[in-house]
Amino acid sequence: MKPSRWILLAAVALAVALFFVFDLDQYLTLEFVQAQQAAIEAFHRDNPLLTAGLYFGIYVLVTALSLPGAAIMTLVGGAIFGLLWGTVLVSFASTIGATLAFLVGRFLFRDYVQERFAKHLKAVNEGVERDGALYLFMLRLVPVFPFFVINLVMALTPMKTVTFFLVSQVGMLAGTVVYVNAGTQIAQIDSLGSILSPQLIGAFVLLGVFPLIARWIVRFIRGRHVLKGWSKPKKFDRNLVVIGAGSAGLVTAYIAAAVKASVTLIEKDAMGGDCLNTGCVPSKALIRSGRLMSEIRRHREFGIREASAEVDVADVMERVQRVVATIEPHDSVERYEGLGVDVIKGEARITGPWSVEVDGRTLTTRHIVVATGARPFVPPIPGLSDVGYHTSDTLWSLREDPGRLLVLGGGPIGCELSQAFQRLGATVTQVEMLPRLLNREDPEVSEFVERRLGEEGVEVLTEHKVTGFAAEDGEKVAMAERGGEVVRIPFDTLLVAVGRQARVEGFGLEEVGVTVKNGTIETDDFLQTRVPTIYACGDCVGPYQFTHAASHQAWHAAVNSLFTNPFKRFRVDYSVLPQATYTDPEVARVGLNEVEARERDTEYEVTTYDLKDQDRAIAEEAAQGFVKVLTVPGKDRILGATVVGPHAGELITEFTLAMKHKIGLNKILGTIHPYPTLMEANKSVAGNWKKANAPEGALRFLERYHAWRIR
Repeated sequence: MKPSRWILLAAVALAVALFFVFDLDQYLTLEFVQAQQAAIEAFHRDNPLLTAGLYFGIYVLVTALSLPGAAIMTLVGGAIFGLLWGTVLVSFASTIGATLAFLVGRFLFRDYVQERFAKHLKAVNEGVERDGALYLFMLRLVPVFPFFVINLVMALTPMKTVTFFLVSQVGMLAGTVVYVNAGTQIAQIDSLGSILSPQLIGAFVLLGVFPLIARWIVRFIRGRHVLKGWSKPKKFDRNLVVIGAGSAGLVTAYIAAAVKASVTLIEKDAMGGDCLNTGCVPSKALIRSGRLMSEIRRHREFGIREASAEVDVADVMERVQRVVATIEPHDSVERYEGLGVDVIKGEARITGPWSVEVDGRTLTTRHIVVATGARPFVPPIPGLSDVGYHTSDTLWSLREDPGRLLVLGGGPIGCELSQAFQRLGATVTQVEMLPRLLNREDPEVSEFVERRLGEEGVEVLTEHKVTGFAAEDGEKVAMAERGGEVVRIPFDTLLVAVGRQARVEGFGLEEVGVTVKNGTIETDDFLQTRVPTIYACGDCVGPYQFTHAASHQAWHAAVNSLFTNPFKRFRVDYSVLPQATYTDPEVARVGLNEVEARERDTEYEVTTYDLKDQDRAIAEEAAQGFVKVLTVPGKDRILGATVVGPHAGELITEFTLAMKHKIGLNKILGTIHPYPTLMEANKSVAGNWKKANAPEGALRFLERYHAWRIR
């Protein structure tokens, strides 16, 4: 750093230090001004220009040095000079002070920061050059960060000084008027009666609602900026167009129709999306058939001397399709048209903020909701296409015994299908590149599932990274790396289940200005995209690819798009979102597990209950698993719960309800559960928590009390 910069930095640091050393902040309080109100008013009457000059200079100095007290100074400006002159003085003083802070920050730090982080700042610099004035205006109007932080950050960018000054002047004006007006009323407080004056109450109401109004203004300006260049129709054919008829799209359309909106639902493939056709429904039907075969093989555990069955994969898959066909009417075109939804089978393309084209026909709409879902991710592994493979989308066309089935992926889909096909007679090898299966769960959960799969015959290969496929002497082989060694895995059928990727391309999103980031559609907390007329929900948004998460989002997307207003929108809350993996036994959880709690540095207390002692589980020959609850230390407030065991997906609901409605373990313990049911496990874990947190002092007193009574 150059000597001149060191000198300036030392001068600024000295000025700030002296401010605190001499306790000068005591003069920047409303109490001081009110205590000295008579003297200040007298001085102001005798020396109006000098008073204004002193105030102006002090304000500039405070903001230039980023000292605390700017908000109080603004109120004081209204108290001393009134609304008009207070606004003028504060507006120019705050802008000049901010610009001085901007220049100081630029002189001291910009060159170093830009040189040191040039590669990382390239996109930021381009963004500031393109839209910097708009960003600064929005930050000034509704400061997400304190003003001094904005001054310093903008100083590090290529923004021109004159742009910074002018935008700051305009952006801060509305807030300045509101605060100065509040200051004019505060100055009038001289009795209890004046506190209830309409003027004072009005000033504080305005002060309270200003952030709401300002946020609406920011949204309006941002929206106008994004929509610039697009021609808005004079009238619309409908209120809402929904693209995609999976879980998210169906719920969105259902809600829109229920509130009598004109809504069109567009789907190019089958109604019901992945959940009905290739995901939740068919996989659970397959899992049920597999569980039956498992129970038949365990017949002696149930006291049955002889039992046997033969599996024909074609018959099992036909049953799967029968289940899908039985549920299909729930999501059919006929049902939704009966509800009042205009359903169009075709391929949609967004052609503007208010228009969607489908099969050559243009639909105009006030809002669009994108619910295009996700598809299986297929990694670019050499030789994969040559050997052929299935995904969770194409698997349901299988009609022959898969033989040696190789499953890539150790997530929920991979674990569920590995176990199901092993039970149906396949020889399954499951490969996962990470150290354990279900890596988002706690380690003991992963260990439990892996052990159970191994006991049933699945060969689980963790820490194996598949690097290629080949056909050798008529046999399909996968090559995997483990610890620097190459492992050959022969197979007959390959299932790729390494995750899913959002469907975000091919229908006009980026052309119209919607941002796609990290493979998903970028939305705010209200599911609104960068284009204010377009919302998105479901798997194409994330962060959770569950049917119930998509439905949860769909309600918010529908309501926020149909009932737009300046002040009230509904933020999506994921804090109490249950999830389940349908292996046998099942794995379900809600809230935090231990891995997440440690990542967030959240203090917690763990209480567990082992299902080996659970009466109904014993009767069902299913006494394996546990219930684990995380609570605030010393309190019964639930931070999260994990259930591993039979019907865990149902058991987790009680904890979900408790967390959603702030019910603690004491209330669960005090709730009557029917006997014998698996739900009693939830009450038992609450009982274990109660024992661990029993008031020892009170119990010792009661022990002495009861001993005294029988003497």
